Amino acid sequence: MSTTNGHAKDLPPAAHEQVDSHPGVMTGRAPRMSAKKIRVLVAELEVPFDASAIEWRAVHTSKVNGQLRGQVIPYADQRAYIDRLNALVTPAGWTRRYAVHSTANFRRSKDDKVAAKVFVTCDLTIFGLGSHSATGEEWADDENAGTSAEAQAFKRACSCFGLGRYLYHFTGVWVDLDDRKRPKTRPRLAGWATPDGWRQGLRPQQQPPNQEVSQEVPLAKPTAAPGRGEAVSNEDAELIRQIEGMAEPLGKRLYRGLLKRVARAWKPSDISEPTIMRKLLADMQAGDRMLSQLAAILSRVGPDKLPPILRSLGLSSLDYVDNLDTLKKILASLEPTA
Repeated sequence: MSTTNGHAKDLPPAAHEQVDSHPGVMTGRAPRMSAKKIRVLVAELEVPFDASAIEWRAVHTSKVNGQLRGQVIPYADQRAYIDRLNALVTPAGWTRRYAVHSTANFRRSKDDKVAAKVFVTCDLTIFGLGSHSATGEEWADDENAGTSAEAQAFKRACSCFGLGRYLYHFTGVWVDLDDRKRPKTRPRLAGWATPDGWRQGLRPQQQPPNQEVSQEVPLAKPTAAPGRGEAVSNEDAELIRQIEGMAEPLGKRLYRGLLKRVARAWKPSDISEPTIMRKLLADMQAGDRMLSQLAAILSRVGPDKLPPILRSLGLSSLDYVDNLDTLKKILASLEPTA
């Protein structure tokens, strides 16, 4: 049994016992665990992965004085999730099932190409605990579309049980990148993002917002935001990082639309008023929640329900949504079908 990600040797006995009480585990008829065992198992699922299982991905890049820098966020390969489940409940204690859907071809906004989207829904069951489902998506013209959407759906379903959920607390940190857009110096995880720190009771909300992740060499203060001509306070720099971190989950059109409507700015570092930054971040987080709701509904009713609604709003694709009001209308139209 691997201990790299699961730390099985450190688990309380109850975390191992729940699988032994499943006489019908392979048929899915396992009795529900006691409340005590559920608490123990969920607590172990929530423990962060070992630092050796964490990789870093650049979501934004910028040139600063000729040096390539990037905003990087941590992630774990789905094998780390599988290792943790196997360590906690054994391979016989959980199962997953996938459903694949695809849309008709439509023109996407980012490059004006015509392509379809692949949606994969993962139903993850931990016997005796319950089931959760989530959906992943990718453009069909990506040769790894199915694999990427599958991994995304699986990890999102895992997060419903608490596994890997802590990774959602990261908003990214700016570091120097090499020519392959990899961090030159591996960022150091804050205490709450390590197994030992988590077990000691550290949690993300106990950390100052700008210290979720730190570089091996601390940044000088005040922090200079890429693309901004003057030094900014740590609070402003953190707001800028959080806003920039919303670009990927929102998509280019909605992200740019909110920037323009709320802040009348082209990029977050152009905003000088903290109150406007906070309003913009709140709206972007609301948009992210609505997109998650939309994905959950589509996983139940199927993606074919969406195109007629989009056409009624004069849109050829969800990628053309650039404001929250339109997103609310789409959700309101879909909710009765769900």
